[in-house]
Amino acid sequence: MTDELLARHRAVMPSWMSLLYEEPIEIVHAHDRRMTDSQGRTYLDFFAGVLTNSMGYDVAEIGDAVRKQLDTGILHTSTLYLIRSQVELAERIAKLSNIPDAKVFFTNSGSEANDTALMLATQFRRSNQVLAMRNSYHGRSFGTVAITGNRGWSASALSPVKVNYVHGGYRYRSPFRDLPDAAYIDACVADLVDVLDTATAGDVACLIAEPIQGVGGFSLPPDGLFRAMKEVLDSYGVLFVSDEVQTGWGRTGEHFWGIDAHGVTPDMMTFAKGLGNGLAVGGVVARGDVLDCFQAQSFSTFGGNPVSMAGATAVLDYIKDHDLQANCAARGSQLISGLRASDSPIVAEVRGKGLMIGVELIKPGTTEPNVPAAARMLEETKRRGLLIGKGGLHGNVLRLGPPMTLTAEEAQEGLDILLDSLAATHAALG
Repeated sequence: MTDELLARHRAVMPSWMSLLYEEPIEIVHAHDRRMTDSQGRTYLDFFAGVLTNSMGYDVAEIGDAVRKQLDTGILHTSTLYLIRSQVELAERIAKLSNIPDAKVFFTNSGSEANDTALMLATQFRRSNQVLAMRNSYHGRSFGTVAITGNRGWSASALSPVKVNYVHGGYRYRSPFRDLPDAAYIDACVADLVDVLDTATAGDVACLIAEPIQGVGGFSLPPDGLFRAMKEVLDSYGVLFVSDEVQTGWGRTGEHFWGIDAHGVTPDMMTFAKGLGNGLAVGGVVARGDVLDCFQAQSFSTFGGNPVSMAGATAVLDYIKDHDLQANCAARGSQLISGLRASDSPIVAEVRGKGLMIGVELIKPGTTEPNVPAAARMLEETKRRGLLIGKGGLHGNVLRLGPPMTLTAEEAQEGLDILLDSLAATHAALG
């Protein structure tokens, strides 16, 4: 059955829509943090649909909220009508953002949210110049591919904006990697100033950055980098956009938003993924004057629809009621310390915060990316009943982003599988 479905998939889906595993799997059932495929095999999920299934699966509170909305008979009205649940959720997000006089616009995805942020920034500043981080990823749309600083995900040089890339997000392979934190920040800020002064016309619209780079392999700079960068941006009048599509809602454990670790409030934040726990929802929360700057008529057909709003509100309630930010901190510490203690010869670095953990794999005794080892790790963990992801510029970084509801027992189970798989991978590949 799986072979037949795979053949049908390849016949009608684009070749660039890749699948994980040598033998791809079809998920047919899920509960809590476990998923079952069409062959009856059950797995512990450590990737959560690319950090989207943030609460896990079959969560009663979320299902009940969605069913209650379905019972009204209204799946959609469009933003041309008042939507009470949309207004109420926007009020909560605006308050949580700590952005002064914040307003919210809902979209369907992180790509659309980031595209909207670009549209607003370029309109507000009357400039098509944008700064982004090297090794970044911001989505699949035309505008977001154009600002993605990772060649593996940037298919075209065509762009609606003029983009320049600055250093800072990916420290392991940075030319500044051996500097202590303060000096690293100083070097990255100096690079930002140099780019502004030499590679732009000065009137840049915005800098957009992920506090922790997702597709880039869960790489992150020292805390405080973006505060130092924003001081420079403010002096030039440049807006700062924090892409919280993967880092938002308490997943990093330390803070509710990833950018909070840097002690700075951005002008805009984008969000998506985990807020919907599988429902299509994204958005932008921004200063009111920035969000109001758009001079044409517009609306969002599906953004902020009543079903997504009901589910997203239930997700926010669940995070608060179960103190999931604290759980992310505890389970993340458990996993990170356990992985670092393994001292595997193929592991260069274990990094991240909370339940956003990257494991960079190298060929033993070098800094050369170990791409075969990452591919082998996916197969080894799958064979043992664990689903993980991979990413990074070279595809050599394991990405661990379990549901935020992960238990201590499940974290240990996953850790044991990861350690066994690392040993098996090293033994097989050397």
